Amino acid sequence: MRRILIRLIAVAAVCALAFWFLSAPKRLPESALADLEGDAEAGQQVFFAAGCASCHAAPEATDDDKLLLVGGMRFASPFGTFIAPNISSDSTHGIGSWSKTDLANAMFYGTSPKGQHYYPAFPYGSYIRMKLRGDGLQDIANLHSYLQTLPASDTPSAAHEVGFPFNIRRGLGLWKRVFLDDYWVAQMPLENEVLQRGRYLVEALGHCGECHTPRNIVGAPQNADWLKGAANPSGEGRIPAINALDWSETDIAYYLETGFTPDFDNAGGHMAAVVENTAKLPASDRAAIAAYLAALGSTN
Repeated sequence: MRRILIRLIAVAAVCALAFWFLSAPKRLPESALADLEGDAEAGQQVFFAAGCASCHAAPEATDDDKLLLVGGMRFASPFGTFIAPNISSDSTHGIGSWSKTDLANAMFYGTSPKGQHYYPAFPYGSYIRMKLRGDGLQDIANLHSYLQTLPASDTPSAAHEVGFPFNIRRGLGLWKRVFLDDYWVAQMPLENEVLQRGRYLVEALGHCGECHTPRNIVGAPQNADWLKGAANPSGEGRIPAINALDWSETDIAYYLETGFTPDFDNAGGHMAAVVENTAKLPASDRAAIAAYLAALGSTN
């Protein structure tokens, strides 16, 4: 019995070490963005494209109040309710003390400055594709500079309402090893810069797949059905497919500017916040998104 017990303890120790190694958070070297100077004006466009205020502004905030990124918005899911944190420029309760690399680690790998895993309710599963475009790191530097110009709030972030076993964050490291993909989802030739820009905005910065793609039993996007529509995580209704829209490029671009569809309907729910952001982008970016979605539809 003693030998058996020793062997079991040894096996358990090896398994624990393997788990600790395989679930370790990933980080960029601190020097990765050291030579990049951030441009706050350019970072503002990254801010809108990435939809930061849509999640991190206070619930019911409007107009300029949306630039106070105090957090508090609640997102129901099958795993519990996630609550957006304070990402204002406050150095204690927000991210005012973060370096450019800290921001990149959060957006690419879901890793906090202290080495804690973030839940994938934060769409780093899409933001990681920013690495695939040459100016992705520069966009992070620009966004970092812009975020530092926004007002600070000393409101502490609320804890997520997530029960066992999902409250064991270290386990997210294994989830990331399986599901965190740094490749473009739509494998199709893109012959010009407009389509490449559109792909970057749709697949990476705009993280459209986070809502419009169904998820598996552990909450990972099922990329085989990318943008084919999904159940609403709140349990109410369904998020529509956008992989094969029968709208023209002009229709899509107009919708992203005004929220009005070709059928004289208008955007509602979280999509209304998305349109509020895309309306602030340059017309060339809305046209790029439209061109990419139209090209995607032609392949389906």
